[in-house]
Amino acid sequence: MALNKSDLVNVVAESAELKKVDAEKAVKATFEAITNELKNHGTVTLVGFGTFTVSHRKARPGRNPRTQQTIEIPSKIVPRFKPGKTLKEAVAVKPAKKTTSKKK
Repeated sequence: MALNKSDLVNVVAESAELKKVDAEKAVKATFEAITNELKNHGTVTLVGFGTFTVSHRKARPGRNPRTQQTIEIPSKIVPRFKPGKTLKEAVAVKPAKKTTSKKK
């Protein structure tokens, strides 16, 4: 199941017992705060959830797959996310042991 922005607003509204309009404002404000901090090359740390940072990619040579010509890929700044311990543990799925009986 995928969760899009409107689904997230609905979950927040239900979980926090808010009106959908208020939940949408809260979600939007959260995204804007994270975005603005990253625009300023800052870091956003949400303990247990994870850390948002920016990373600098160096310029590097690449190859055009169509013409096989070598090109220069410019440097750029990209957002990164490192999940926290609590999130990692919540997502980790331990496979159930399968009991198979072998007949001889």
